[in-house]
Amino acid sequence: MRIVEVREMAVPISSDIRNAYIDFSKMTASVVAIITDVVRNGKTVIGYGFHSNGRYAPSGILRERFIPRLQEASTEDILNEDGTNFDPHRIWDVLMTGEKPGGHGERSVAVGTLDMAVWDLVAKIEEKPLYQLLADRYRKGQVDDKVFVYAAGGYYSPDKDYRKLQEEMKDYLAQGYNVVKMKIGGASLEEDLRRIEAVLEVVPSGRSLAVDVNGRFDLETAIRYAEKIEPYDLFWYEEVGDPLDYELQAELAKHYKNPMATGENLFSLQDARNLIRHGGMRSDRDYLQFDCSLSYGLVEYMRILDMLKEYGWSSRRCIPHGGHQMSLNIAAGLGLGGNESYPGVFPPFGGFADGYPIEDGYVGLPDVPGVGFEAKSDLIKLLRTLAN
Repeated sequence: MRIVEVREMAVPISSDIRNAYIDFSKMTASVVAIITDVVRNGKTVIGYGFHSNGRYAPSGILRERFIPRLQEASTEDILNEDGTNFDPHRIWDVLMTGEKPGGHGERSVAVGTLDMAVWDLVAKIEEKPLYQLLADRYRKGQVDDKVFVYAAGGYYSPDKDYRKLQEEMKDYLAQGYNVVKMKIGGASLEEDLRRIEAVLEVVPSGRSLAVDVNGRFDLETAIRYAEKIEPYDLFWYEEVGDPLDYELQAELAKHYKNPMATGENLFSLQDARNLIRHGGMRSDRDYLQFDCSLSYGLVEYMRILDMLKEYGWSSRRCIPHGGHQMSLNIAAGLGLGGNESYPGVFPPFGGFADGYPIEDGYVGLPDVPGVGFEAKSDLIKLLRTLAN
């Protein structure tokens, strides 16, 4: 049992949409394929991975550092103790050999991309869906048969007026979502309030709407917005300031009683722990959005879950960023609170398996070995170009 080859390519996910900080006109993502000599049902087992939107393809460090380390590793260093499968934890140690602590940045994205492919591989070799493998190993076999998902959209774009914003949100509700999300912070306070109020006209209540600042505000602006939106009783107020400004987050909690969310741009156990220690996050109402594909993968994500338990947080307060099948498997297998979804945005990476509609805000998962990429036709078509 060995890895024969690891391949990577950068693909565009360009779009004319923007949030409060960036536009996506030149955004890319890395896709990887880990090809093995293992055969199941007459086919070579290949693990696929990619990373979430918002970070550019880390092709250089993947090809120069991390892929060579994996390909050069001895069999004993990457297999489990009985030699029957690859070991994601041992592979993670191989990938991080020679890396100093700190300086997470794009390194965490590169490792997270490979880690996704490794878990896809491991589950395929065991001929189980990843969510079932995770539940069997870490949750006594208990699987959530459906997962809460919310529709992330409401981006700024040149032709999106209030009516089109409303139509977008009504379409998400018609698809079966109960909670929708929109961007704020890319316009004036007055304009954003008009946009929010336009959406509130078409959703059931404020609890059906989340707003996302993408880290744009200083403390003064964050508090001004908080005072204006608190009466709306929104689902959450997301990533209000710089993700590493824990003092801002802690101070904001004194001025805003309703739920907040953050964490999608924290890329390590250490950063996540500092948020819990110093960010004023409230375990009874706030949400954590760590995304395994951006933060050293599922191996690191499980360390974060262990840390959260030590600090009295439930895994149900975790609703990962990214809107992809990897986080959906983690949510179902490890008992998270839900997962983001990108209906119609960032294709083909966003969205879930074909034939699994959103019903009353929840989605099911297919009984397919691995992460389930093979059950998403547009995505697997792209991924398979790496293996040809």
